[in-house]
Amino acid sequence: MALSDVTPMPRGHAGRRKLITMTTISSALSHLECSRTGVPSDADVVQGVSDAGVPLLARYDLERAARTLTRESLAARPATLWRYQEMLPVRDPGRVVTLGEGMTPLLPLPRYGRRIGVPGLLMKDEGLIPTGAFKARGAAVGVSRAAELGVTGVAMPTNGNAGAAWATYAARAGMRCLIAMPVDAPAITRTECVAAGAELYLVDGLIGDAGRLINAAVRERAGYQEVSTLKEPYRLEGKKTMGYEIVEQLRWRVPDVILYPTGGGVGIIGIYKALREMQQLGWIGDDLPRLVAVQAEGCAPIVEAFAAGADVSRPFPDAHTVAFGITVPKALGDFLVLDAVRATDGTAIAVSDEALLAEQLLLARDEGTFICPEGAACMAAARQLRESGFIAAGDSVVVLNTGTGLKYPDTITVDVPTLAVDGVIPPRR
Repeated sequence: MALSDVTPMPRGHAGRRKLITMTTISSALSHLECSRTGVPSDADVVQGVSDAGVPLLARYDLERAARTLTRESLAARPATLWRYQEMLPVRDPGRVVTLGEGMTPLLPLPRYGRRIGVPGLLMKDEGLIPTGAFKARGAAVGVSRAAELGVTGVAMPTNGNAGAAWATYAARAGMRCLIAMPVDAPAITRTECVAAGAELYLVDGLIGDAGRLINAAVRERAGYQEVSTLKEPYRLEGKKTMGYEIVEQLRWRVPDVILYPTGGGVGIIGIYKALREMQQLGWIGDDLPRLVAVQAEGCAPIVEAFAAGADVSRPFPDAHTVAFGITVPKALGDFLVLDAVRATDGTAIAVSDEALLAEQLLLARDEGTFICPEGAACMAAARQLRESGFIAAGDSVVVLNTGTGLKYPDTITVDVPTLAVDGVIPPRR
């Protein structure tokens, strides 16, 4: 796909000024719904998981939303995720907490795409979003809705980037923030949490161990809400806007395949939710992209469950991968990920650390974009799926890069000469 086939979106001061005009547009949020039983619950009180112990999903009055939210009306709206305000949960636009997140570029990768046999390869680059990772989407919407409902503090376990994002947006909202992360999480994410004034603890273990500490702490703290992955309903709503943006940027066409790095799975669940909502709004037809859940061989519970035909995953033993953001041995929403993949005739695939690191370096040299190891896992998966025939040469393929490689400097080995001040650079090799 050529660059001219991707719709450019307005950014900058003009877009920000238009945000003021959206104060007359309100959310069409109707209720929350148990993702397993379908039982409804009140969206206007602070909620965690459903009575069945599974995630709650936000539902909307689509007839009401469609009165103001049309494909044509979007053309005049600001280039942020809040352009889809009717299908987001914040009722009062004045309560939106924002740093300008959303509408990240959808970049053609012609040189790299030809290399791996996928000339129609595109990358949704979330590395350019505030805090440098797609987690800012969930944090913006989650913090905004929490503040609107009267929450005064948020608390969460994290593999790094989510904590950094929620700490940042909590600071923007004037809220307290409690974070626990594994000691092996990327060092820069600790710095981001501390800079934003979060109360941070490092845990000698994995994200599940951090989660148990957070859960116990929240029970003792008035005004705090636990916002762990899928234990509150609105992070998912922020993440789903990636799906809306991809389709809008492709001029209301869906790609053939979307590859997503999957740990807790909020992103791929959200993209599938967005696709279904767009079908109900009449924006797209019956055909949906094949969704691919990409994991690392060192932590692949979804891949194992998919291969076994299981509805849920089993905890993955001794989980470890350089793609730290997808080191989730057991996801609360694993059944929703598996549903999304199977409903779209997609698949789940695991790649080695060696393979993803090789693609990270190759992509940077081919296209000048330094992506996170999680995004690089999707590049390795795209190569393997092309070789297997799951991806055809003519397919339009979108890979999600979920963060900037600058947060993971240790993934690139820098072994270069040091010259004396009176030294000489050798002739070109």
